[in-house]
Amino acid sequence: MSTHLDPITVTATGLDQPASLIDPQGRRVSDPHLAPYAAAVTFEQLLGLLRDMVVLRRLDAEGVALQRQGQLGLWAPCQGQEAAQIGSARALRDDDVVFPSYRETGVMLARGAKPGDYVRMWRGEEGASYDPAVMHMAPLQIIIGAQTLHAVGYALGIVHDGSDQVAITYFGDGATSQGDVNEAMVFASSYRAPVVFICQNNHWAISEPVAVQSQYPIAGRAPGFGIPCMRVDGNDVLACFAATRWALEQARNGSPAFLELVTYRMGPHTTADDPTRYRDPAELEYWRGKDPLARLETLLRAEGVLTDEIAAGFAAEAEESAMQMRAACLSMSTREPLAVFDGVYAEPHTGIAEEREAFARYLASFEEV
Repeated sequence: MSTHLDPITVTATGLDQPASLIDPQGRRVSDPHLAPYAAAVTFEQLLGLLRDMVVLRRLDAEGVALQRQGQLGLWAPCQGQEAAQIGSARALRDDDVVFPSYRETGVMLARGAKPGDYVRMWRGEEGASYDPAVMHMAPLQIIIGAQTLHAVGYALGIVHDGSDQVAITYFGDGATSQGDVNEAMVFASSYRAPVVFICQNNHWAISEPVAVQSQYPIAGRAPGFGIPCMRVDGNDVLACFAATRWALEQARNGSPAFLELVTYRMGPHTTADDPTRYRDPAELEYWRGKDPLARLETLLRAEGVLTDEIAAGFAAEAEESAMQMRAACLSMSTREPLAVFDGVYAEPHTGIAEEREAFARYLASFEEV
């Protein structure tokens, strides 16, 4: 690959105020940058986006319940971030490849996850949480920001293959302080990798507010790397859909792109976290007024598209999906603890044998107590 690069025309949109197409009151608003990418979206498609968000919120609640009941070791809630995940993921092509963090339950839903896929990893069962080759989605990544490097590497492979696929990577506002994310952006810009960086700015990196991560809109960092960007209302599913279409267009035309989807984490960072220790209840209530489901529902009811019957159907589908996820979780058969050493090497290995013996002694210590 040649290292000679043409000058990059860098654009930055919505840095003062996140761009939107549906305001918190459920009214359509205009945005000159986003409008062309949403012009062909039908009411039927908007109903589909609402259905996805309703199902996602119910799946997320069930994940929390399963963890509280001891069926999962951990769960990373995404309540409040439904529009950012569903809107962006539904804009992708089936053959585009996603590199998620650990909170992208909605992206999994949009990529066709099966009931057991949502819980397998969080339960600690064998294998990935789903088949990456089938879903065109890498396994959930718990190491903060590492997936951005994987996405750029894959995107370079796309270039060498001569394909017009795009690699998409998701991460939170806190991850932007990690070296991995910045290094990935440097490499993507230098080699014009077809990758879209999607930062879900949910305002809290565990217990640290976003102001600790950046005194300036996070999207504003991208032009410094030579990457065009948009800052979008992450609770507006139509705006997220349109912005992702714009970003994909940039990537397919030879430039990486960066989206900051400004949203809010309504629940804890994970089920191991207690947000009441660091978050003002008034802030939570403020963001409840920007609920992504409520604003789209308000718009669709005002347009006469969403009826009580349709809404009830979405709720019933969401409940059925949650029950299927629960059934899949409870039916899983956990391997014996020592089986974790099986298949590590094709041939016997003294190091593994020693570790197996040490772990067996550790497990036996609980029996003695």
